[in-house]
Amino acid sequence: MILRCALGKGGITAFKREGDGGTPLTRMRLLYGFKRPDKKVRGTRTLLLKVLRRDDGWCEVSDDRNYNRKVRIPYGASHETMWRKDDLYDICIVMDWNIRPRHRCKGSAIFFHLARPGYTPTEGCIALSRADMNRLLPHLSDQTVIRVLR
Repeated sequence: MILRCALGKGGITAFKREGDGGTPLTRMRLLYGFKRPDKKVRGTRTLLLKVLRRDDGWCEVSDDRNYNRKVRIPYGASHETMWRKDDLYDICIVMDWNIRPRHRCKGSAIFFHLARPGYTPTEGCIALSRADMNRLLPHLSDQTVIRVLR
């Protein structure tokens, strides 16, 4: 199946660095996801989708002990706010980029999430339309691997 998606504004990169806007040139397994409880989000049979909370964040500071991990906000270091007004994270799936082991400055918050209208670039994530994500969700599991190719 081929689906249109948005990738990072920095293009596809084999040398991912924090803040470069690049989507990693690699294979990434889906680990688990988040879904907004106040939005209509389809389920998945075998991929864990946790309920997204208003105080969920994701740390993006390389030298912080919680770098590239979920945090509760307010949080002292710079972080991504997961509960968004633009609906991009109504469904947000964590991929295994720089999770275990984590390396400083190698990129954080590389998610599989919903695309903006017009598929404008992401900060390094992979984004699909809501319709395509809903179509795909029932088939996703923690064994699903996304390959980013040039």
